[in-house]
Amino acid sequence: MKAPAAPPVPAAQALDHDKLYTARLYAVRVRPYLATALFALRVVPTRAVPTMGVDRHWRMYVSPAFVDRTPMRELAGVWVHEVAHLLRDHHGRGDRLARDLGSVGDGAAERLRVNIAGDFEINDDIYGEGLPRPAGALRPETLDLAPGLLMEDYLRAVRITPRTADMAWLDCGSGADGHDRPWELGPDGADGLTPQEREAVVFRVAQGIKGSPGTAPEGWKRWAEQVCHPTQPWRDLLGAALRSAVSSSGAGGDYTYRRPARRAASLPGVVLPGLRRTPPHVAVVVDTSGSVSDTELGSALLEVTALTDALGGRRDLVTVVACDATAHAARRLCADAEIPLVGGGGTDLRAGFARALRLTPRPDALVVFTDGQTPWPEHAPSCRTVVGLFPRPSRTDQDDEEDDRLWRPPAWARVVEIG
Repeated sequence: MKAPAAPPVPAAQALDHDKLYTARLYAVRVRPYLATALFALRVVPTRAVPTMGVDRHWRMYVSPAFVDRTPMRELAGVWVHEVAHLLRDHHGRGDRLARDLGSVGDGAAERLRVNIAGDFEINDDIYGEGLPRPAGALRPETLDLAPGLLMEDYLRAVRITPRTADMAWLDCGSGADGHDRPWELGPDGADGLTPQEREAVVFRVAQGIKGSPGTAPEGWKRWAEQVCHPTQPWRDLLGAALRSAVSSSGAGGDYTYRRPARRAASLPGVVLPGLRRTPPHVAVVVDTSGSVSDTELGSALLEVTALTDALGGRRDLVTVVACDATAHAARRLCADAEIPLVGGGGTDLRAGFARALRLTPRPDALVVFTDGQTPWPEHAPSCRTVVGLFPRPSRTDQDDEEDDRLWRPPAWARVVEIG
């Protein structure tokens, strides 16, 4: 089956390819770190768009009339603007934000709001230094919003009002807001990039910015860092690990003769103990050595609060042990009581593990917050263990690499990197 192609453009309105591609070369000259992405775009001439637009398959729809009337350098700015929509994943982020906020579907107003928010995020740092700002390029200041924010921040603030009436012409395509257009070729159309090709382009651009950043704006540097090292949803991961630990089989359960087992009916004359589930007790070991910052200790306290929520607000089920080179006093959480975190010396969390496992009642789950620069117990504790790990840069020296191997969290612990 032949893939659908764009409708032919009359000769009188044929696209000026020379001017368009000259503008792309100029864009590559002034923004060399975007060269891979600019050359990956597939041009589709069409009269259906007012200016230029992109779809999520990396096709760029171009109006021949717009190319004719736009100066070459401004045209280069539009190349950079459109490819920025794709690199910053505005279509995917728009989809996710709509799900999170419960935004309504494919309405023109919603499409326009997302497009405006995406343009605000892009336009604050792509112009200048050889790229003139095209006439009509949107700026956050137009709606009394601060520059330098993310699309998500702008989307929460942008409303379709009479002040946005002048922006109604805006249409950067589904690549900018995730809403398909009738004039787009769709996933089965010709010349689109596959998902693997799109990811490869994005990653290569990010690597180029990280490898030789040159004069790339700070916004692009932060984008490249996030692409190369995507942040994990560590709060979700840590919360899931904690819930799994406190609700796992065996946690909080024990046999008791106060409630005979139902299976005793099959053994007349024998009394079998029944299994009774009690609320699980959790011990939290907080690394208070000198290598852990106050900010990280604050994060640990926030997670202790979240842990009590996972236990139905039962603060009395949580006991905190502060530990540096030695284990300090264990404190059970009480309402309105502060959590004492003393320490500041070296690190040996084996003492904290031993202190936590001697608690009465014995903990059903053990949670540890540390930077990982500590020796670990040789054997797994008798209860589920979750490690909230404050990451540290990897070592390069051979001896330091050996230390990293020795101090790596053991395989019997569920490890979640924090931050």
